Amino acid sequence: MSFAYHAYEAVHMMVSPVRGVSDAMHLAFKNPANPLTYTPFGRTVAASCELFERMTRRYGKPAFGLDETTMNGVKVAVEERVVWERPFCKLVYFDRKIPSSRRKPQPKVLLVAPMSGHYATLLRGTVEAFLPGHEVYITDWVDARLVPLSEGRFDLDDYIDYVIGMLQMLGPDTHVMAICQPSVPVIAAVARMEAESDPCAPRSMTLMGGPIDTRRSPTAVNQLAMERGTDWFRRNCITVVPFPSLGAFRQVYPGFMQLSGFMAMNIDRHVTAHYDMFKHLVSGDGDSAEKHRDFYDEYLAVMDLTAEFYLQTVDTVFVQHALPKGEMMHRDKPVDLTAIRRVALMTVEGENDDISGVGQTKAAHDLCVNIPADKRVHYLQPKVGHYGVFNGSRFRAEIQPRISDFMVSLDMEAAKDRRDDSAKEQRKALKVVG
Repeated sequence: MSFAYHAYEAVHMMVSPVRGVSDAMHLAFKNPANPLTYTPFGRTVAASCELFERMTRRYGKPAFGLDETTMNGVKVAVEERVVWERPFCKLVYFDRKIPSSRRKPQPKVLLVAPMSGHYATLLRGTVEAFLPGHEVYITDWVDARLVPLSEGRFDLDDYIDYVIGMLQMLGPDTHVMAICQPSVPVIAAVARMEAESDPCAPRSMTLMGGPIDTRRSPTAVNQLAMERGTDWFRRNCITVVPFPSLGAFRQVYPGFMQLSGFMAMNIDRHVTAHYDMFKHLVSGDGDSAEKHRDFYDEYLAVMDLTAEFYLQTVDTVFVQHALPKGEMMHRDKPVDLTAIRRVALMTVEGENDDISGVGQTKAAHDLCVNIPADKRVHYLQPKVGHYGVFNGSRFRAEIQPRISDFMVSLDMEAAKDRRDDSAKEQRKALKVVG
């Protein structure tokens, strides 16, 4: 077991005095009363201090900050409410304050956020895009370092249980969306619900940039897992949360380690971005510097994952390929994707995705053989990477409208079926009376 967490905490504590000096210098050279503030030298010192502070800071969980949305040209207030809660997850509902007289039926969407090191707020743009025309719920996963040992374990099986529990609470007219990592547990949850003839199975599932079959177009992430194997990750990536955190002594895969891996994949891009921010600060380009702050405030905020969840996911998804081989189990029962018959399926991939390669998500169509052809959609978005699959301008303009149309058409079909069934019942009743 690695003691990287203790080393990380020790370094953070040792740097604290230097951070204090740097903060004081930053304030001094940003003070309007200081003549040097307005000189190139003063701006350079202030910019250097801010970059040092940001590079050595521990970033806390960001807020969604979605206080309003626009519906039919009218601004509507939005309130976040927790409607379901377990030790490792809260289900957040974005309640749009619409008068009951103006409410119209709209698709109910459960966004299953990735539990892969970042907070659910990484999907802020995804939520924002769906809010005007959908009832939106999102899984807000809890940082494992904040969950006491007394709350027990949390592994991939528990994740599937959580998804099933949320779908049962929301009801059968729900559309579930899995973004990246949750694609596997979500499709597994749907398969288990269908196998048990659960009436609360969702109306549709949308899988976006997910590792359904990582043998297809393997990326550097996939190849690393295959080459190293699960035991290597157990020896080198698992550590213990240090005291006095609430989750002290819990074994975790720390978020800072995941973040280091992600940044190492594109280190040149991150170095250039920080250098550009430095130049923006020196030149007084506040707008560009603020865009950098907004992005990295989110990107550098990370959470820990329980060791058992991380290792089981690595082994099941990336090493054993248990799902596409038909060997995945949930508890003591098989995850049989051929059991899925009623739930519609949409898959979305990005042409330049370097995390989940092209074809890995689309593989779900080959595995869910009993879903009718008219309830299947696949879309490949050109010119986007992994992040662009669920956020950004192309997501808003090209991907989100397609997903929304898919959900709306299914809701309309279900409403028509209900009307037809009602008409049949009425005709039967009239025949009996006659």
